[in-house]
This record gives sequence, C-alpha cells and structure tokens, in this order.
Amino acid sequence: MTTVEITSLLTDDAVLAELGARIAARRVELELTQAAVAEQAGIAKRTLERMEAGQTSQLTTLIRVLRVLDAVSGLDGLIPESGPRPMDLLKRKGKVRQRASGRRAAKATDKPWRWDDNS
Repeated sequence: MTTVEITSLLTDDAVLAELGARIAARRVELELTQAAVAEQAGIAKRTLERMEAGQTSQLTTLIRVLRVLDAVSGLDGLIPESGPRPMDLLKRKGKVRQRASGRRAAKATDKPWRWDDNS
C-alpha cells in the first residue's frame, strides 16, 4: 500500500482519505475486523466504515479508534507543546510565564484628537 505524505498542500478530503486508509491498514495489520474494532471502540461498525472511507467523523471517535489500534500515542506529536522563546527567558531571567497579560486598553484622553493637532 502506498501512503501519501500529509502536508498542507492536500485538501481536507485528501487528508481524511489518507487517514482513513492508514486506519484501515493498521487494523488489517493487527488482524482485527471492522466489527471487532467498532465494538472495542464503542462505536457503530458503519461509523468505522465511513472513517476508513475518508468521510468525516468526530474527534472523540478518532481517539477511540486509535486507542483500540494502539496508536493514540501518535497524537502527542500532532500539536507540539509550546515552550518559552529563548529571548523571553533571557528577559525574565529564567522565570516561566504563569499567565497571559491580555491586550491593553488604549489610553483615554480628556480632549478629542483633531487633524491639525500637533501635540
């Protein structure tokens, strides 16, 4: 079976089709039937059939199927943890941020701004 590299150049439908093909290949590799995977995942067999065919499904359904196929740990690299940037560490002298500061409100002035105002 030839796999397609999943990149940002693929359409959503192409990504779904490739994920479905990989799920089906993993299931066959483990010598599991669709019915067995669906039962262990707590989903309908038809839901798994649609997933393997590249149709949309819920994220929780994908996680359940990946868990049965012993592939859920692959999700760890899906969105890497964001760490502090080196320059931020230097500025804070190694202290890690605890929360976001939010956006600052614009300063209110007592008098309205005018085009000819140079101050």
